[in-house]
Amino acid sequence: MQMTRKHLEHILHRHKRSHTRDDRYAFLTEWYDPTASLLRQYQLFYYPKDGSVEMFDVKNQRIFLRRTKYDNLHQEDLFIGNRVNVFSRQLHLIEYGDQYTANKLGSKKERTLALIKPDVVAKIGDVLELMYSSNLMVTKATMTKLTWSQAADFYVEHQSKPFFNNLVQFVSSGPVIAMELMGDEAVSIWKKLLGPADSAVARREAQQSVRAQFGTDGIKNVGHGSDSLAAAARELEFFFPSTIGHGPSNTAIFTDCTCCIIKPHAISEGLTGKILNSISSAGFEISALQMFNVDRANAEEFYEVYKGVVTEYPSMVTELCSGPCMVLEIHGTDAPRAFREFCGPADPEIARHLRPTTLRALYGKDKVKNAVHCTDLPEDGVLEVQYFFKILDG
Repeated sequence: MQMTRKHLEHILHRHKRSHTRDDRYAFLTEWYDPTASLLRQYQLFYYPKDGSVEMFDVKNQRIFLRRTKYDNLHQEDLFIGNRVNVFSRQLHLIEYGDQYTANKLGSKKERTLALIKPDVVAKIGDVLELMYSSNLMVTKATMTKLTWSQAADFYVEHQSKPFFNNLVQFVSSGPVIAMELMGDEAVSIWKKLLGPADSAVARREAQQSVRAQFGTDGIKNVGHGSDSLAAAARELEFFFPSTIGHGPSNTAIFTDCTCCIIKPHAISEGLTGKILNSISSAGFEISALQMFNVDRANAEEFYEVYKGVVTEYPSMVTELCSGPCMVLEIHGTDAPRAFREFCGPADPEIARHLRPTTLRALYGKDKVKNAVHCTDLPEDGVLEVQYFFKILDG
């Protein structure tokens, strides 16, 4: 990658910007070209002053996209590891393009682990709302059920403490939700948001904290947060391993279920917590939950049933692969029909007139950005859940 970096600095030097007075951020990005089955590299430039973008083809040494205003990309989307959509291309941001960008956008950005314990999994929507209001972005998430030995491995540093057995017993007693949070000083912000480890102390000393609001005691205390950047790296690797292999498995049960996808636009608008709260308040059981970055080929495959049937098909595909989405398995008797009713008509405008309390009426914008996808045909419920929780998470 060293050669690439030097090469890029050379390109940047030669590709002197004519807009020297403007701030400009530069990233090295990769795009998977499905036609050629190749990874292509582009330099992406973003101008925060007017929200315009420019792209430079690294291999062919030429401008690929002249500077163009683009309203769907925002400065907060620009961090290493994220995937952003620029004119229907899903670009993976793999490196800062210059030192200026690294200094401006990279210095305070941190990743930390938030582990939501079994007692508060049902209140995940409320917890996400608090995270969102603290400017913490959820970049990965999975619901899992830890075995006793997995929980003991995770909490190995507490092995000699008197509460160790009770803690491990409790954390392995039901589903947990592990999340990667990202933001400026994320480690300390999440720890502060959690509050003191003993929920009773939290209620006295930090009344706005998550533990003060939802915790019971020192073990049933909502969740866990990494103590340092080193701990965060180790703990994130436990749940979201970067090497080939697998973290703890998802909790999908694949019976009496239907699929719900919280679409990328709803995630980026900060609606995830509200949507999850609405689903839980309506009495639906969320039996599996995971965030996915869907590539274009998989989005086309998943939505294939709509191809040639609905005119929005190409736009639906583009939306699904425009950023992270959250996929849920909804479990219950008659789940596909009941949940589809609850989502409402595909067009939010119609939903607002006819069924104003449905998910799409409350959170949708138009027929493509309509907040959620739900399984349309009862017989497809299990198949759609399997697509994400067996095939894509295989």
